[in-house]
Amino acid sequence: MRPYLEKLPVQLDASWNMLNRRLEEAIPFQWHHHPEFELTLTLNSRGQRFIGDHVGEYGDADLVLVGPNLPHTWSSSDKIDPTRPHRALVLWFRNDWAARVMGELVEFRPVMALLARAHSGLRFTEGLGEQLRPQIEAIFELPPARRLLSLLSILDQLAADAAAVPLASRPAQQAGATESRERIDRILTHIHINYAEGVTLAELADIAALSESGLHRLFLKHTQTTISDYLSRLRIGDSCARLSGSDQPIQHIAVAVGFNSLANFNRQFKRLRAMTPRQYRQRFR
Repeated sequence: MRPYLEKLPVQLDASWNMLNRRLEEAIPFQWHHHPEFELTLTLNSRGQRFIGDHVGEYGDADLVLVGPNLPHTWSSSDKIDPTRPHRALVLWFRNDWAARVMGELVEFRPVMALLARAHSGLRFTEGLGEQLRPQIEAIFELPPARRLLSLLSILDQLAADAAAVPLASRPAQQAGATESRERIDRILTHIHINYAEGVTLAELADIAALSESGLHRLFLKHTQTTISDYLSRLRIGDSCARLSGSDQPIQHIAVAVGFNSLANFNRQFKRLRAMTPRQYRQRFR
């Protein structure tokens, strides 16, 4: 499992991106982030979603909007129908794109308010995913102009869901100056790839070309948390996927995600999940 900074390909006929992802095997835990909003409808799949410091169970027609630069992943446990693939219908668009397309139009004020709320991630009301499923599935077959109009219609309908539930406890910091954004991307990429092997402040400061105090300030500005807390949440998120999806011994999981001390792993797990790793695993047995 290698978390990463995802770079989306440029689509020549569209100003935003989409993907109809089909997987015969399990949806893997791939912790990643990107500067785009991401609307994901997950079909024929059950498991867990990890968004920021949120860990929750998902089922068929789970519909979630993830904010820019908010780390996230899905990890499946099984299929609803074992003869059909896991599916994830994913729509991506940038914050500046939304501002250009809708920001000056009074009719889209509810959508812009929705996007402001989505920086921490939003799970929409149960049933809304199934209701919008035909429209989201059809969008992949439309020509570019009608595809754009359909996306705007979908966002307008989502904006009417006042009961959508926030997911992460804190949003990701929005991108600032290009140089600052490039530095934090380098830092996060290194952390995501190496969190299980160990990450030192000295090597992160070297990657960012900053002093350690400058590194702390930059990281806090962009993530609203400290490096140590970010690492703990990343490792605990990985451990949750392993606890629910495997029979690997707990002490082996602790080492695999980067904790040298089982006692510290148990302490951090209980701090972030309000239960022990063993209690967490029992929920899925």
